Amino acid sequence: MEALELTDFRAATARMYLDSTGLKEFRARRDDLFATHPQSAIPAAERAGFRGLRYFEPDDDAICEVDLRPEAGEIDIDTGGPDGVVHYDRVGVLETPYGELSLWWIRAYGGGLFLPVRDGTCGKSTYGGGRYLTDTVKGTHGRGLQVVGDTRVRLDFNYLYNPSCAYDDQWLCPLAPPENRVTAAIEAGELTYH
Repeated sequence: MEALELTDFRAATARMYLDSTGLKEFRARRDDLFATHPQSAIPAAERAGFRGLRYFEPDDDAICEVDLRPEAGEIDIDTGGPDGVVHYDRVGVLETPYGELSLWWIRAYGGGLFLPVRDGTCGKSTYGGGRYLTDTVKGTHGRGLQVVGDTRVRLDFNYLYNPSCAYDDQWLCPLAPPENRVTAAIEAGELTYH
């Protein structure tokens, strides 16, 4: 049953993010999940030949602790699919080495943090629509973004990942709004799928 498969996929994702493994083991577990799970974003016809996702080499310079400057705001992102328009509230602005990024809270039931990023690598070596550093609704807790204080977070851009729509056109994804677009090239995290 699809609903149970999706629930299992999200639980597996959350376990993968919350386990205290290093980046190398995390990436191997992610490749295995994408290769074997029925709810993988990799098209079913491509899974048998799937050899893993491509990544930039790990980079310690892609890890930073930054302040969160409280700043109100909201956006509505039309997914173009059955989710319709998704409403987000800005939690605040992060002063990153790559430029300012807004951290969002999804206003739907249960909520969750969302940090999409479109940078100078997008459309070249990474997915053109941008990547995500966290989307806690999908279980991505504690890797790309960790809370370290009331107004401080640790960001690890080595965990940037492609949204599902980067692998298969059947998926529709909210992409980075203008306030989450930076010109700097963030050479960390996941590369393009193909």
